[in-house]
Amino acid sequence: MAYKWKSRTEVDEAVVVVMNSMDKGPDLSPWLFRTIQAAIDDSDPEFGTYFLQEIKTHAPEAMRWFLE
Repeated sequence: MAYKWKSRTEVDEAVVVVMNSMDKGPDLSPWLFRTIQAAIDDSDPEFGTYFLQEIKTHAPEAMRWFLE
């Protein structure tokens, strides 16, 4: 069962995790990518849209991971 975001605060926390991960290296770990992608897929679409907006603002280098 995937993790589902229930609030913007939870999405914000995921954004910070991605930001920290990108600070450590050029790629996201496969586990982190799969977990966040599952949250995007299984959560309210508004949270997925918000996540992508925040990543574009705060960690644009990570956008390549989440664009289909």
